[in-house]
Amino acid sequence: MKIYRFAAVIEKDKDGYFAYCPELQGCYTCGDTYEEARQNLEDAIRLHVEDRIADGEDIVTPESLALTTVQVAV
Repeated sequence: MKIYRFAAVIEKDKDGYFAYCPELQGCYTCGDTYEEARQNLEDAIRLHVEDRIADGEDIVTPESLALTTVQVAV
């Protein structure tokens, strides 16, 4: 079994939590709580990676990742 490390973004909004993996296009989920969204994202990532492996696709993980915020005046 190989271990992969991916970024996870979890955002809170009025309806709960939205979670996605930036490296895996289309890999997203949600949950009522932060922990539920995180667990759902782990499951979604696992299924996404399993499908890619089954299709013979490469699994590319980033060497580094930076998360920051930007301020924009409008």
